[in-house]
Amino acid sequence: MDWKKHFERWMGFEDLRNDLRDELTANEKNDTYLEDSFYKNLEFGTGGMRGEIGPGTNRMNIYTIRKAAQGLADYMKTEGDEAVSRGVVIAHDNRRQSDEFALEAACTLGANGIKTYVFSELRPTPQLSFAVRELGTHTGIMITASHNPPEYNGFKVYGEDGAQLVPTDADRLIEMVNAVEDELLIKTGEKEALENEGLLEFVLEELDEKYGRALESVVVDQGLANEVGNDLSIVFTPLHGAAQKPMMDGFKRCGFTNVHVVEEQAVPDTEFSAVTSPNPEEHRAFDRAIILGDKRGADVLIATDPDGDRVGVAAKDESGKYKVLTGNQTGALMLDYLLMKKKEAGKLPENGVVIKTIVTSEMGRRVASEYGVDTLDVLTGFKFIGEKIRGYEKNGEHTYLFGYEESYGYLIEPFARDKDAIQAALLASEVAAYYKKQGKTLYDGLLDLFNRYGCYLEDLESFVFKGKSGAETMNAMMDSFRETPVRELAGQKVRYQEDYLTGNRTLLDDGAEEEIGLPLSNVIKVVLEDGSWYCLRPSGTEPKIKAYFGVNRPAVSEAEQALERLKADVLDKVSAASS
Repeated sequence: MDWKKHFERWMGFEDLRNDLRDELTANEKNDTYLEDSFYKNLEFGTGGMRGEIGPGTNRMNIYTIRKAAQGLADYMKTEGDEAVSRGVVIAHDNRRQSDEFALEAACTLGANGIKTYVFSELRPTPQLSFAVRELGTHTGIMITASHNPPEYNGFKVYGEDGAQLVPTDADRLIEMVNAVEDELLIKTGEKEALENEGLLEFVLEELDEKYGRALESVVVDQGLANEVGNDLSIVFTPLHGAAQKPMMDGFKRCGFTNVHVVEEQAVPDTEFSAVTSPNPEEHRAFDRAIILGDKRGADVLIATDPDGDRVGVAAKDESGKYKVLTGNQTGALMLDYLLMKKKEAGKLPENGVVIKTIVTSEMGRRVASEYGVDTLDVLTGFKFIGEKIRGYEKNGEHTYLFGYEESYGYLIEPFARDKDAIQAALLASEVAAYYKKQGKTLYDGLLDLFNRYGCYLEDLESFVFKGKSGAETMNAMMDSFRETPVRELAGQKVRYQEDYLTGNRTLLDDGAEEEIGLPLSNVIKVVLEDGSWYCLRPSGTEPKIKAYFGVNRPAVSEAEQALERLKADVLDKVSAASS
């Protein structure tokens, strides 16, 4: 069925919601708008679905939400009566229609005899992950589009361990969602009737308290927090998102009382009206925090993204100006402090392990090795870290110590199973207190790590390819790098190339192959003789290829030069492969 047939189907549906009908009517002569709204079904991928809000099969609206929820209900039924009886917990962030989409999903599940627990106020993603485990539900749903622009929303699904579904389970769910034939005809229950039947329950206070108590375990040295916490000046902004209440509760519980909130960004706002970008990975997100930090003489600035799973940190550099740390740098600071304190207390287990993704800095491995701790690489996506934690709990092979990814995602204590900005902000504050006690800033602490371990620098470039031709270009680029391996780059010989689509590591000097031992994925990583590396990975949610780069040198200036040379050489090859 082409897009015009789908458009006619929607317009011919008598019970189509009025606001959606009005928007379609206003654009009924705009073929470009209508085609984009109906030319395909909004894709439900391994992490759920995400898209622009509006009418149409390729948009986020109550009907596509119902389709996703119905597919989830069908999936749970195949899991058996126990899965159905355990039910689902649903949370939402501050985005447009997030609360409405959460209720629509609950009413759809309720019509299938599946009980749902719905947070009565917005709460962050890690608290949803925690709630799945605390309530013992079979599944969790988070309504969010993370740090996408205001016109987006999304539907993320979590398994019974509180982690996002791994590919095997996600593939089964995707099949069920795609099998739902007509999103307009899905039956839903009525809110009041479902509440009376015990199939819908609103939750908040008890889970807030339990999550808050769990946060207290994140503090490594409570004596230090008590000693310095009142003096450590923190500026915090939730960037209009869902982390405000649990974050402020966490600060209070853990002894950090000198916290200044960027008030204009503390109010949930669907339009993110007081922030240039709601993404703490972008330095613009700190504009107002820096102004308040200068006013208050803050030691550290902390920003969480709208759904509270990513956190950015800034501290003053040698010139007295705030410098936003990269995700890799914040991760290294927290990891070094965490392992140091555990070792001092005699609590560093012999089988401890740190987990990072394949595109995360090698500095983490270097830090962990200093403490005799192994580091494990997984594919990009925090669900793979969650999967490893679950495996360790079953087989006792390792004790989980810390997990992180370069894109500002961290998990310290595994009472949640997705990246947790609340936990990370508390640990980062404790690390800042540790250095403040020595008369240093958090940035000074980073320089200390560079002196001890070498200067590790990383960068990221993205290449956008829109439409059908863009997808073809992306495939051709990856094929080019795959079929014609680079043998020398940035003045260094290539040691090996890893192709995660075949699962093989090829040693370039003799052509020998080794198994990587990770799930197959369309990713290429190249490692040079000096340990420098780059990685090419098509995005799973956007029409782009991401190129990651990493180098290590004794001094910052040397590392900066090496990084620029590596980037220039790789980008030349990317340009040639995409032309």
